[in-house]
Amino acid sequence: MNRVTSKHFETATFLATAGPGTSILRHTAKQPIFHQGGLADAVFYLQNGHAKLTVVSKRGKEATVTLLTVGDFFGEEAMAGAGTMRTATASAVSVCMVLRIERDRMLEILHEEHSFSDFFMHFILSRGIRTQADLVDQLFNSSERRLARILLLMAEFGKDEKPEPLIPHVTQETLAEMIGTTRSRVSFFMNRFRKLGYIEYNGRIRVHTSLLDVVLHDSLPEENAERPKLLDHIPSKARNAKRAQLV
Repeated sequence: MNRVTSKHFETATFLATAGPGTSILRHTAKQPIFHQGGLADAVFYLQNGHAKLTVVSKRGKEATVTLLTVGDFFGEEAMAGAGTMRTATASAVSVCMVLRIERDRMLEILHEEHSFSDFFMHFILSRGIRTQADLVDQLFNSSERRLARILLLMAEFGKDEKPEPLIPHVTQETLAEMIGTTRSRVSFFMNRFRKLGYIEYNGRIRVHTSLLDVVLHDSLPEENAERPKLLDHIPSKARNAKRAQLV
């Protein structure tokens, strides 16, 4: 008799509890969940907290691929076949609980449980759309807008559930790494967001819905969003006369 039966299987219960071929792991902030180049032998599901995927180039340069929030699967490259290697490193951004699903167990459920297969397929399609949006964000948006988007993702705006405006503790160094800029630029943008009333920032960050509104309507004020520009002051009469002599 199969371990998985449609009559008794519930996706929510499966993803919330440990069982045959699955285990629940607790990770502290900055703790790796798996490493780039390691054997991909399991799929993971983020039950709570936040995590991220990063890659390191041959020259040692690290880049953040995506931010993971509650309800995300990751490490799905394990489904490509036995012996597949990890293409990225997954690590916790905050304290988080992760469900580890062994590859064979995942294949078994996907084959036997259509409701779970539909659920997983919907996630993979949504992940593809989000990855495309991340690429567009990286190519066309300023560092300030990328920071705003990261804060909204961490506060889980856009999820079906009510967003949590008070996001987990995250350092400016981590935020800078996620959006591809410097810590000093992140500090500048965070202070600006606070002055504009988009966030409260006192140890932990509280995100207000006003930040979502300006991002959705593409109305983030541009003043001070870039480096200061040199001003060409109106020339004096003496300066004009000196220029005329040079012509």
